[in-house]
Amino acid sequence: PGGGMSAWLQPGAVPRNTACKDKKGYDDMAAPKDDWSMVIRPRTRWYDIDFAECWRYRDLVGLFVRRDFVVKYKQTVLGPIWALIQPLLTTVIFTFIFGNVAKLSTDGVPPFLFYMCGNIVWHYFQHCLINNSNTFVDNVKIFTKIYFPRLLVPVALVISNAITYLIQFVMFAGFLLWFTLARGYTPAINWPMALLTIPAIIQVALLGMGCGMALSSMTTKYRDLHMLVGFGVQLWMYATPVAYSSTLISQRYFWVFYLNPMTPVIELFRGAFLGTGNFLWGSWAVSIAVTLLMLFWGVVRFSKVERTFVDTI
Repeated sequence: PGGGMSAWLQPGAVPRNTACKDKKGYDDMAAPKDDWSMVIRPRTRWYDIDFAECWRYRDLVGLFVRRDFVVKYKQTVLGPIWALIQPLLTTVIFTFIFGNVAKLSTDGVPPFLFYMCGNIVWHYFQHCLINNSNTFVDNVKIFTKIYFPRLLVPVALVISNAITYLIQFVMFAGFLLWFTLARGYTPAINWPMALLTIPAIIQVALLGMGCGMALSSMTTKYRDLHMLVGFGVQLWMYATPVAYSSTLISQRYFWVFYLNPMTPVIELFRGAFLGTGNFLWGSWAVSIAVTLLMLFWGVVRFSKVERTFVDTI
């Protein structure tokens, strides 16, 4: 049941020959290989992810999503309302500090909407990364008791966090409507760009999952990284235009700023729903390339560590 297996008997699956007798009359459970529904073999290749097997276990993803969502809000007074409180409080703090105290420009957009638009996207990425960085540590008990494709756990975490993101996006849409009706704000919604936010949020999920899986494969051996993940994510946020506008960046460092794969995604969302920002197609293409690279690296590292993590965790 350790990490070095590639398949396991399906629930309820048994050999067809379950009552073979040897010369001494003992039951022989070692039926011919062809009589088994699945065969377990050790992983030996540098990349060994069976996506067809993951698809066969797709029902398990739904169970994991339900588990993650229920456990997160279990025994809390407000329940799923906490999904709204966190970005709402962060937006209020950003509005007060960066909008009222520092008086940073928000490109003519109400500061509250400006910061909330960036916050909901960043919170989704942050939760995907941090939650996936603890995959092996948080699930060691179930990993060592039963076999299933380990890749299902990161996928389930991304989906459960996507439910939280959808709740927060509805909240953002509600505030955008309220500012339009009650405050006289006219949103410059770019509908073609708004459609692009769908593949963009999928990119955010893949980037967070790839980075998280890579970190998870390292935290099994180096637990110090677990302590540094939260701090590193905070630094990454301030290197992303979440708390400020990209128009404040000096042209001298603009190209470095846009190497951050989260920058064009934030700019795309603000350009789509608020009509502001500096969205560049070339920067988004680079961002997608970095995302695919990080996802590939994360899956490879995850596949490699999966074989031996029970010996080091």
